[in-house]
Amino acid sequence: MPFAIIVHGGAGDIPNAQRAEHAAGIDQAVRAGYERLAAGALAIDAVQTSVMLLEDLPGFNAGRGSCLTSAGTIEMDAGLMDGRNLRVGAVAGISNVAHPIAVARLVMDKSHHILFAAAGAQAFAQAQ
Repeated sequence: MPFAIIVHGGAGDIPNAQRAEHAAGIDQAVRAGYERLAAGALAIDAVQTSVMLLEDLPGFNAGRGSCLTSAGTIEMDAGLMDGRNLRVGAVAGISNVAHPIAVARLVMDKSHHILFAAAGAQAFAQAQ
């Protein structure tokens, strides 16, 4: 069965000086997700792989590249949905994790909740 993967690098104005770096990161994320799909992984696993790669790259406003809040802290959001069964997992306002998408996946897979935010997201991540 043929498949495709689409990755977007977020919203906002990307300065011309950073466009090549962004394009390279998106290409890496597409390739990583595509390789998972080609190996027979589920789409949800390929999505998580692609997003985790972007979270590791400082040029993206996710994970390592997160923008600071007005208080100078980092608060990240992430969410995903499994199209096979419409299950959802999300976190909001989470800090001190490398991959918020992985925590969102745990919310979907390991809890009966859909969203954990702030201190609740931190507590859930630490418990996992």
